[in-house]
Amino acid sequence: MTTLSYQLYSSRNFPPLTNTLKMVAGLGYKQVEGYGALYASLDDIDGLRAALAENGLTMPSGHVGLDMVEVDPERVIRIARSLGMSHVFVPHLAADQRPTSDDGWREFGARLSEAGKPLKDAGLAFGWHNHDFEFSKVGGAHPLDLILEGGPELDLELDIAWVVRGGQDPVAWIEKTADRLVAAHVKDVAPEGENTAEDGWADVGHGTMDWAGLMTALKRTDCQLFVLEHDNPSDDARFASRSIDYLNSL
Repeated sequence: MTTLSYQLYSSRNFPPLTNTLKMVAGLGYKQVEGYGALYASLDDIDGLRAALAENGLTMPSGHVGLDMVEVDPERVIRIARSLGMSHVFVPHLAADQRPTSDDGWREFGARLSEAGKPLKDAGLAFGWHNHDFEFSKVGGAHPLDLILEGGPELDLELDIAWVVRGGQDPVAWIEKTADRLVAAHVKDVAPEGENTAEDGWADVGHGTMDWAGLMTALKRTDCQLFVLEHDNPSDDARFASRSIDYLNSL
């Protein structure tokens, strides 16, 4: 059975965090993935580490903003070590900061790679997490290709549903990035016009994506982390429960 992780961002609107950790542990999750707001203060890290341990959970991966990685990499390293992370991913780039040329995206990949050097020197895996904008060509190539070209040492956490939202074939991108793909976000897209209150997302296995086939494709790569996520669930316990039940049934 594949060990599944839970992206805590999915439950950001359902505090407190301690209840979320208890909930996901009770459903059988063994791992969680962190996100930036959880590390806003280093004073919070000890409490988070204790809460993870209390619930038998580990946090092998986390999202960290590029600004923190560039400005204070030592802080990122301290956070990662304190929480037991082995993988750190930069998860986003604001629209007004996105390059407008192929060369610009290559340079962004190089910038990411340079920013991640202190983390890699400290023994952490470091890479990029995509959304859909990396599949909108501004020149002759997809930005995700250019990011990976410009940063040949970057790992990739491929968000499979955002690949679909970007109008792409997810299996093709899994195969194309197989040598860089170390983690995947496992989430689902609702049928057109449905789940509008949840931004068109669905619980895994209850949307339009072929997750049986996608998991098979992912397991042919070196993907190590399978992270369940829903960007805006109206009921995080429903999402967490139905999604893990579906994946465990495969």
